[in-house]
Amino acid sequence: MKHLIIIVSILLFSSFLFSSEKKEQGNFTFPNGAKYKGELKDGIPNGQGTSTFRDGGKYVGEFREGLLNGQGTFTWSNGNKYVGGFKEGLLNGQGISTLFDGRKYVGQFKDGKRWNGIIFDKEGNIIGKWLNGKEQ
Repeated sequence: MKHLIIIVSILLFSSFLFSSEKKEQGNFTFPNGAKYKGELKDGIPNGQGTSTFRDGGKYVGEFREGLLNGQGTFTWSNGNKYVGGFKEGLLNGQGISTLFDGRKYVGQFKDGKRWNGIIFDKEGNIIGKWLNGKEQ
């Protein structure tokens, strides 16, 4: 029985090692001046990566088929920042949007827009709410 457990363990571990895909890495500049460094699939950003933009903005996170998709952090050149979910290039899911002046929106985003959440001032006081995509 002891030998059987050892053999099964070796088979499981070796299949994990040999089945794991090696991810292609890339580093290139788009025609619009944006730069990308990270994982690729068929020459397109896919997996973990970083994009920097000509205006000073930056995204660090997950990509799928060239679009921001999954968890990531987007920082705009003016200091505004979003940390949270993305889907097909848009803010989507749970996230925190922090403005350069310290105000924050904490909650859900849908198709790039605030959906259900709370807005705080820089001292942490509630100053607004969003419900089903509408400010309350």
